[in-house]
Amino acid sequence: MTSRMFRRALVPLAALGLVAAVAAPASAGPDSVPGTAGATTVTNTPEPARPAFYEPPASIPATSGTIIRIEPPTLFIDPLGLSKYSLTATRLMYASKDRLARPIAVTGTVFEPKAPYLGIGSRPLISFAVGTQGVGDRCAPSRQMAETFTEYEHYLLQGFIARGYAVAITDYQGLGTPGTHTYMNRAAQGQAVLDIARAALKRPGTTLTSTTPIGLYGYSQGGGGAGSAAELASTYAPELRVKGAVAGAVPADLTKVAANLDKSLYAEFLNYALIGLSAGHGLDINTYLDDTGKAVAKRTENSCVFDLANSAFQNSATLTKDGRPLTAHLAEEPLKSIVAENRIGNRKPAMPVLVSHSVLDDVIPYAVGKQLAKDWCARGANIRLSTNGVPLHIGGVAPSLAESFAFFEARFAGLPQVNACWAIW
Repeated sequence: MTSRMFRRALVPLAALGLVAAVAAPASAGPDSVPGTAGATTVTNTPEPARPAFYEPPASIPATSGTIIRIEPPTLFIDPLGLSKYSLTATRLMYASKDRLARPIAVTGTVFEPKAPYLGIGSRPLISFAVGTQGVGDRCAPSRQMAETFTEYEHYLLQGFIARGYAVAITDYQGLGTPGTHTYMNRAAQGQAVLDIARAALKRPGTTLTSTTPIGLYGYSQGGGGAGSAAELASTYAPELRVKGAVAGAVPADLTKVAANLDKSLYAEFLNYALIGLSAGHGLDINTYLDDTGKAVAKRTENSCVFDLANSAFQNSATLTKDGRPLTAHLAEEPLKSIVAENRIGNRKPAMPVLVSHSVLDDVIPYAVGKQLAKDWCARGANIRLSTNGVPLHIGGVAPSLAESFAFFEARFAGLPQVNACWAIW
């Protein structure tokens, strides 16, 4: 049986959740696990040479959150490097798990202010889930912050750092490390967010401890990462003292998000999702794509968010063998079950959550965020939905961030969030 035949044989079972989460070797094999040594891309497109730091060891620790290696970045979060006088910054590789609980190596960055924390209690940690960066290794936040100063969310970090918080930013599975980034894979993203918090508490010289209060923050893809982490925290990382989560513009229902993206300015995000879900679920995308689609997928492998124009207003029907849009295939197996597995809202967060979304979001429909809040409320979670009218997806970032400051200050001070599920109609 060839590797490709083996992957195809696994797809129906994996999509239905019938493949056991057994321990598999943390190395490239028939399913080529992203974040392991020698992993390949789903399009078999060679990845550009990466810095040695991002090459995983042959054996990855089974204990999630274990630090594999650390190094100081060459730059901090300002072009002149002046922040080095007020911050410690560490680039690290740490152990996490993929959706089948197989060990993977993930990279990221941790920032910690040098000045004593002046707030109530001990210094908090924000595990910051970044928004869409792209899928190419060069897009990894830790590389952009340390090498090119192009990480567009760096200004969001500064608000938390100015409050004396430590901040940990994951690169997610396969972003920076070998293999295709598993974009939009719910479990892998949430686990990476929680595991970098674990790693941050173990960083040499840190003032953080096992009792450090933790907050989860993210917007867009990061909203999905933070939302998934909020759902998983009580079972996956019960030792972490997660006090609250802020999840903005969450792509909770990929079917509805995909329908909104097709033929839009942000159609490249649909390409990211196709290869990302394929990488996470062992799906052979050649089953669906014609020659044009295969060429687009190969190009996408090294794409960053700044390359959106490459596929702007793309009609996915022009990429498929049968001439139907990719959204039509999402309603059929195995993609139907894959999308269902990655739905956020089916598990109850154990901590208070602030859900933020703009009614004028042009990327992730407001109805998706509102339904997520209702789904969590139906499961008995403590939720507040904050609706704003700032135009566009990008515009919704500012109110989400601004509200997060007061939210986390209250949670870290031990104040309860008043459950506002009653106000969500």
